[in-house]
Amino acid sequence: MTRATCTIRAICVAVAMSSASAFALDYRAVADAAAILYDAPSARSSKLFVVNKGYPLEVVVSVEGWVKVRDANGSFGWIESKQLTDKRMVMVTVPLAQIRQKGDDNAPVAFQAQQNVLLEMIEVNGGWVQVRHRTGGTGYVRAQHVWGV
Repeated sequence: MTRATCTIRAICVAVAMSSASAFALDYRAVADAAAILYDAPSARSSKLFVVNKGYPLEVVVSVEGWVKVRDANGSFGWIESKQLTDKRMVMVTVPLAQIRQKGDDNAPVAFQAQQNVLLEMIEVNGGWVQVRHRTGGTGYVRAQHVWGV
């Protein structure tokens, strides 16, 4: 393999890796008891709605202390970055999610969570998300049954 071929191959790998990370979704959770989402990055702009502590939001872009986010319903808004935490939370999107003891459809059910219940995300493994309920219960939920992965 020639030096030019190695260089081209290295550039292609770098571009592919940067493109993949450019499309990776970034989620944050609301840190405060309640936070206001605005229609622009300013506290003087119009208030859209309020989200509660732990609510997961997809980060679209960050600009000077403000973050443009998308919620589980697909609505966009702006929130002050200081009102977000890196703690990962997910929200149940199906009427009743089965949280299993292992990431397997045949595993026993550890507990159930109703729609809109917030769960702390521990890790993602394939199509399963390991979660923890606020009461301490842990288990695995199908990734397509929650928002925020």
